[in-house]
Amino acid sequence: MALNWKLVVDSTNAPALADFWAAALQYEVEDPSVLIDQLLAAGHLGEEAVAEHRGRKTFRGYAAIRHPEDPFDPISGIGRGRRLLFQDVPDSKTGKNRLHLDVHSESGGLDALVTRLEALGATRVSEVNKGPAGHWWIMQDPEGNEFCAA
Repeated sequence: MALNWKLVVDSTNAPALADFWAAALQYEVEDPSVLIDQLLAAGHLGEEAVAEHRGRKTFRGYAAIRHPEDPFDPISGIGRGRRLLFQDVPDSKTGKNRLHLDVHSESGGLDALVTRLEALGATRVSEVNKGPAGHWWIMQDPEGNEFCAA
């Protein structure tokens, strides 16, 4: 039986990085505010564990995004499919990622994709031409995490 999974990305500002990746991938930012309200009301969560981002309650230091067509729990907001979780960590990024995302454009739409990603806050690092393997850009998200636009 196949296992469920999520990709976890260390960050310094989880909500902002989730906003970037949600816009880049056209995903939805998860909304845990109903669960947070329930946990606060029951005394299972303290106010210090809660932050507000874009008018919604979130768990301090965490934010997640999910594919808009995948199922999700309406109480917790947690996706049950393609999902990225961003978690704040005290240390900053120090080297090259050993794992990265490849963001694919529509056929012939690489220039438009790269331009859109730059408008969201991404940075072009280098262009790669690999003969029959194609052409793509190595880019960085707003926190410096490498990814490819192909």
